[in-house]
Amino acid sequence: MRKKLSKISSDYKILVLDDEEGIINSIKVILNRSGYHCDGYCDPLEAVEKIKENDFDMLILDYIMTPINGDEVVAKIREFNKDLYILLLTGHKDLAPPLETIKALDIQGYCEKGDRFDQLLLLIESGIKSISQMRTIKQFKDGLNKILQAVPKIYQLHPIGIILEEILEGLMPLVNSKNAFILIDDIITSEDKVIFKGVGEYDIPAKSLIEMLSPYLMEQIGKSRETNEVINLDYGIIFPLLNELNKSMGVIYIESNNFNEGRKLIEIYSKQAASSISNAFLHSLINMKKEELDKTYKELKNRYMDTIEALRLTVDAKDIYTRGHSDRVSYYAMKLGQSFNLPDEQIELLKIGGIFHDIGKIGTADDILFKTDKLDYSEYEQIKQHPLKGAYILSAISMFKEVVPIVKYHHERIDGKGYPDGLKGDEIPFLARILTVADAFDAMTSDRKYRSKLNLEEAINQFKTYSGTQFDPKVVDKLILILQDYETISTELASTYNI
Repeated sequence: MRKKLSKISSDYKILVLDDEEGIINSIKVILNRSGYHCDGYCDPLEAVEKIKENDFDMLILDYIMTPINGDEVVAKIREFNKDLYILLLTGHKDLAPPLETIKALDIQGYCEKGDRFDQLLLLIESGIKSISQMRTIKQFKDGLNKILQAVPKIYQLHPIGIILEEILEGLMPLVNSKNAFILIDDIITSEDKVIFKGVGEYDIPAKSLIEMLSPYLMEQIGKSRETNEVINLDYGIIFPLLNELNKSMGVIYIESNNFNEGRKLIEIYSKQAASSISNAFLHSLINMKKEELDKTYKELKNRYMDTIEALRLTVDAKDIYTRGHSDRVSYYAMKLGQSFNLPDEQIELLKIGGIFHDIGKIGTADDILFKTDKLDYSEYEQIKQHPLKGAYILSAISMFKEVVPIVKYHHERIDGKGYPDGLKGDEIPFLARILTVADAFDAMTSDRKYRSKLNLEEAINQFKTYSGTQFDPKVVDKLILILQDYETISTELASTYNI
């Protein structure tokens, strides 16, 4: 407890007032050890002037002093400062002010002087907690006022960037932060649009944002959007922005490691922010130039595609045995989709899903990915997380929303024994069932550290054996049909992807 307090104590300024310098020095030693910033004065009138000129959080003062006593000092201070937290000390119990005076002057604590300062330190720590809570309430109130002040601007058709900046400036004082951003890319219209506003380190163009995001942060942003949950990180917090239908339209990300008591208040604030953003978009849409929005979204989309492609190549490059795997899976998935005469947009989804289906492995430890022995239970549980992690990375911006279920469910089984959700039969999206077969076929016909590849006949027998349990029988039938011309497929695959 003391360790935690000493961490935050430097944020609080304490003034000690006593006409005995020895008492001041003793208290200052104790407070400095605990990490508090402390000033000491012997002259009551000088101390009053210092409190007028500076922002002190707490006053510890003696009662019996000259030229004026402690209650008179407090009375003078209360004329201009109602919020200062005050602890009164006295070495003469019989001369202490009456309870009525203590209440009237809003003195928060009273302590007798002694050789030990344990009781005083407890009162100080209790006082700092109260000050901290009052700060949080005040910060939230000020922040809420910020967003309420932004509402008239919405109806005056101010640019949405101003509204977003107001929201961020209102939010950040709640967590003493300077770096934050709002990313919105799924609002009211069905068109692909993105609106981004950052402050501090994130006061950058939208197209530069992706370069600042780590794979882990991308995953957590996507998780927040998929689950509608607030995500706490060691160095920040992510709030989903939900519209009136409780659908995600983006996130607020704030860098800070101080969310303690204020978190629930911030959650309430973020909901108000989402409502304001929604209204702001509706009212300021006419001020936005369509070509500028289109350009911004295209740049962000391209950067995000480039980033995920780089992550995908990183996963592939880790292991010579899996190099080219995602390209081959993408190819086989497209071939299967074409055999079902699926429309071009679904073929494109299969292509992208195949390329990025293992992107979630970026967060899996190499010693697990490269293990040649059988995985133990905990290791296998980590491997089973990669479809979900991949889905979250792709969910960070909404451009991949139709690919997400394909990636998320490509390890589900028809009999319900797959992962991550144990879906079965038609509960599994059809495109995910296609990707499952494409993924399994390439895995079977590729050398791995833990086994040699199967020949074509052996692979086909495996699919026949597990058709209806692991694999969709309709997709298996199409695969077997396609593989009748395996030589042409292999030649085409090699010439297209150089693998």
